[in-house]
Amino acid sequence: MEYLDFELPIKELEEQLEKCVIIGKESDVDVTPTCKEINKKLEETKKDIYKNLTAWQRVQLSRHPNRPYTLDYIKAICGDTFLELHGDRGFKDDKAMVGGLGKINGQSFMIIGQQKGFNTKTRQYRNFGMANPEGYRKALRLMKMAEKFGIPVLTLVDTPGAYPGLEAEERGQGEAIARNIFEMVRLQVPIITIIVGEGASGGALGIGVGDRVYMLENTWYSVISPESCSSILWKSWEYKERAAEALKLTSSDMKKQKLVDDVIPEPLGGAHYDRETTFKTVAEYITKGYNELKDLSTADLIAQRMDKYSNMGEYKE
Repeated sequence: MEYLDFELPIKELEEQLEKCVIIGKESDVDVTPTCKEINKKLEETKKDIYKNLTAWQRVQLSRHPNRPYTLDYIKAICGDTFLELHGDRGFKDDKAMVGGLGKINGQSFMIIGQQKGFNTKTRQYRNFGMANPEGYRKALRLMKMAEKFGIPVLTLVDTPGAYPGLEAEERGQGEAIARNIFEMVRLQVPIITIIVGEGASGGALGIGVGDRVYMLENTWYSVISPESCSSILWKSWEYKERAAEALKLTSSDMKKQKLVDDVIPEPLGGAHYDRETTFKTVAEYITKGYNELKDLSTADLIAQRMDKYSNMGEYKE
């Protein structure tokens, strides 16, 4: 397990508990009361830390290297039923955007999401979860295929942003994202979107227009990352904590502003502390969302989706 800077008190107590158990095994000394005391203090420390997280600490948790990624959710929830589909039929297959058909509780879904890597090699292979235009065009191709066969769409968002390189701009990054938003608003099948990690800017919106949009508890969703916001406003990354608070990017902030439909609770410490529970909870929310949408007519489904996004934000005439 890797620890973030604010988790160091937990690391110290877990190391003490481990040493205490080893001493008990290697000697005749009864260390049970000591172990119980350390364990009690460990649980109290965990609750104290994780129940009072700042916005920046939640951003850090969303990027935790042990956190499950899109393919982890797909493999755990769909099992052997997932069939990955490749390519945009125009340029190439973008490895940062994965998609395919899979079954969740007996119901077929077209599942699409950004995939990050878990080590240096796979991070480069997946381009750190930053999709190129062909990734968004692949996503749209799969959505239109789902529409053709009447299959609901599930999107899993986890990206630091769309790839900002010169070649991406040359191939129409902005147009690809805008086209996806335009087409998703009028897609004739239910769309369920879940923010499972980072939800940054247009890179997230390119697959983020849903009839039901859920956020895991320790994720963020914003027009810009705290570091980039800090560097624009204060010409330095030093104010990223202040920027994170000002951006109101946490799941609770987004729910308050009615920009997402619900927050999916995570185990104490984050999704990576108890993956099985996280996968089970996410599957339950997917099924719940689909059951709320499956009986709507196509006209009602699209009308409700359009109304949902038209009513977002506050303005004065």
